[in-house]
Amino acid sequence: MNGERGGYGIDDGSTATKTPTPLIDVPQGISFITEDQLEDQSIRQLNEALRYVPGVSLETGEGHRDEVFIRGQETTADFYLDGLRDDAQYYRPLYNIERVEVLKGANALIFGRGAGGGAINRVSKFAQTGDSFAAANASIDTFGAFALLSDVNQPLSNTIAVRLNGTYEEFDSHRDFYEGRFIGYSPTVTAGLGPATRLTATYSYDDDRRVVDRGVPSFEGGPLRGFDDTFFGDPDFNRSQAEVHIGRVRLDHEFAPGLNANATVQYGDYDKIYANILPTGVKASMVTLEGYQDATTRENLIGQANLVWEADGEGFASTLLLGIEASRQDTQNSRRVVVFDDNGAQRITTPLAERIVVPAFTLSPVSRSRESKLDTVSFYLQEQLEIGDHLELVAGLRWDRFDLDTVNLISSAPGDRVDERVSPRAGIIVKPVERLSLYASYTESFLPQAGDQFLLISPGDERFEPEKFTNYEVGVKWAPLEKVLVTAAAFRLDRTNTTAPDPDNTGLVVQTGESRVEGFEIGAVGSITDFWQANLGYTYLDGELRTASDFGAAGARLQQLPRHQITAWNRFDVTEQFGFGVGVIHQSDQFASFSNTVELPGYWRVDAAAYFTVSERISLQVNIENLLDESYFPSAHGNNNIQPAEPFSARFGVRVEL
Repeated sequence: MNGERGGYGIDDGSTATKTPTPLIDVPQGISFITEDQLEDQSIRQLNEALRYVPGVSLETGEGHRDEVFIRGQETTADFYLDGLRDDAQYYRPLYNIERVEVLKGANALIFGRGAGGGAINRVSKFAQTGDSFAAANASIDTFGAFALLSDVNQPLSNTIAVRLNGTYEEFDSHRDFYEGRFIGYSPTVTAGLGPATRLTATYSYDDDRRVVDRGVPSFEGGPLRGFDDTFFGDPDFNRSQAEVHIGRVRLDHEFAPGLNANATVQYGDYDKIYANILPTGVKASMVTLEGYQDATTRENLIGQANLVWEADGEGFASTLLLGIEASRQDTQNSRRVVVFDDNGAQRITTPLAERIVVPAFTLSPVSRSRESKLDTVSFYLQEQLEIGDHLELVAGLRWDRFDLDTVNLISSAPGDRVDERVSPRAGIIVKPVERLSLYASYTESFLPQAGDQFLLISPGDERFEPEKFTNYEVGVKWAPLEKVLVTAAAFRLDRTNTTAPDPDNTGLVVQTGESRVEGFEIGAVGSITDFWQANLGYTYLDGELRTASDFGAAGARLQQLPRHQITAWNRFDVTEQFGFGVGVIHQSDQFASFSNTVELPGYWRVDAAAYFTVSERISLQVNIENLLDESYFPSAHGNNNIQPAEPFSARFGVRVEL
């Protein structure tokens, strides 16, 4: 936000390797959205940005959290901040973020457990010692939602600088009763502790409060039509509050040319509570409702250290990574269910209408209470070897020890599981010319049998090995122009060790469930000409359950996996003062759940923008979402929580450089 546009393209692939690696030399599919693109699209929240990433489809997250599918794999936890885990369930803001990266395919060597379909990393804004700047941004849309942002960077000396990002937002939309507000601020300090040492300290505080909107139920195999604005809940009860503190200190040191180390400690404190009445089905002009209140607190403490040694020899170059990571995660979770006064039951039917009448209700005593303690330690080794001018090899191993202790506080039943896993990564890159790379890669990841939030492992699940994700990928990366990167990849992602009912009908649970996703993606990003910047992508995905599992029957298509996805955002600068933007999103038909009984129809969405520079310090813009006012349903949480899309809306913004 310092007034200097970097465009839509980057060449930094370091997140994927933890080493200084150009993006063209990473044997893996990666999509990214830069700060310039986020500003051009007037995007404030992570889930809004991910709509423009092919291969990623959004889950509604029950109206209170980020939740996505990456290459068909659902996750609420594979989110990272500057390469460190940020896995609690909340909506992540972007006011203090420089760019968003989506690393696709199994990623255990770099990120550890999970990341079966991929990982989403946010790169923070840091204080800059060489520049002094200040900027403010304000916007308001046609629903009345508005946002105020500020970004101030100030060097205190040649070696020390401070930066402060802050925002205040108020939410609104076409949905009845929807509202909320967000407060966030993030100070950072960068300090040179000598010619070879740098210290970076950051802190962020996020306070998000909003109405929990679970969308509309299904009817006759599709979303319920004609109720796009109707709120199927109680606006006074359906509320979410998330308070998040994240503090981080990183030390970088150069021992000698080519020999560098970094160490980071991150502490995260998450306090989340949400309550909701939600629809569970429609029948004969009646809608069925139920509800609950859920509270979670979590503390994460993560330490990570990396040593990178770069060496050159006759006809070869080597980059060796040695790393260690340890973490402690303590979580408490509880739930109270809604009991309706009319019948003392936890479920009730009420007439379907534009305004849903929710009968009087109370909350039961605590029906679910659980605690978990998770300790992990990891060691990893990776070698990137360049042989001559045309061949590069990447190989590495990560060893993880995963120790989970849980207790069901209602039944006092304990759960205890220790897993030790080695996750490999291997890749080969052939570079016929400097700007063209052809690659093939093999990666693995794992996920213990406690879900990605690790709240509880039941005594019955203690015996099961972790799920395994195996990704095979071949691809090409080509830079036809200096600031343009074209990528293409074909891949297969196998998920195994999923629990399933015993096919012999013994009533036991076995570990034979398998699924497979095969696909192809192609993209182009960067400054195509001096006046045209673009981020374009297409993904084809075909995935199904290969055997029966707890997810569903053999042959079922994976949930919320559109076969075709197209994303395209373009900015054209007609003159030095005036420019415009055009964006397109397409998703083909997809099933809301593994049952394959409710289909979300395919859709096209067109967005637009216009930019006007008043002076060196003042610029104006207008962003239009859903220009053609299409009615569609972009996401769901199961068959009966389906989110209607916003109709035509416009956001007006002004930016001031101070």
